[in-house]
Amino acid sequence: MNAQITSPQVMLINDEGVTEIVPVTVALERAKALELDLIEVSPKATPPVVKIGDFGHFLYALQKKEKKQKSHGKQSEVKMLRFGFRTEKHDLDRLVDRAKEFLAERHMVKLSVRLRGRELTNKDYAITKMKGLIQQLSDVSEVEQEIKPQGNQFIAVVRPKR
Repeated sequence: MNAQITSPQVMLINDEGVTEIVPVTVALERAKALELDLIEVSPKATPPVVKIGDFGHFLYALQKKEKKQKSHGKQSEVKMLRFGFRTEKHDLDRLVDRAKEFLAERHMVKLSVRLRGRELTNKDYAITKMKGLIQQLSDVSEVEQEIKPQGNQFIAVVRPKR
């Protein structure tokens, strides 16, 4: 800003977006005539890009832009939904609705079906049930991780469609 700009020539951008290459002294004189600051926008360019404006307003706009980018960069979580071997249709429909809510919020969903005792002998039924859930979610999601056994349960991970 102002006297801290060391380059002998700068590219000055005015309010209409017209650029011109001028000596830094001329640019500083124009800024002082308007009672504003000379702000270095892009110091790494050759010649450095500057504009005339209020430095406080420039900082405020920069902070606002960074804050907006930070809010858009929210990390997605992996939400886990469990159901049992004998879970009935209505409960599974409720589970699908909940998964769709998570997917709408751009979270990944980990589906898990737990088998206990004698249920372990009928693993095909559990896999079929899991495939049915994934099929119901196929319009809003894509499979991140296929169905795989993990101890006494089967898990699958789906992510929102891009």
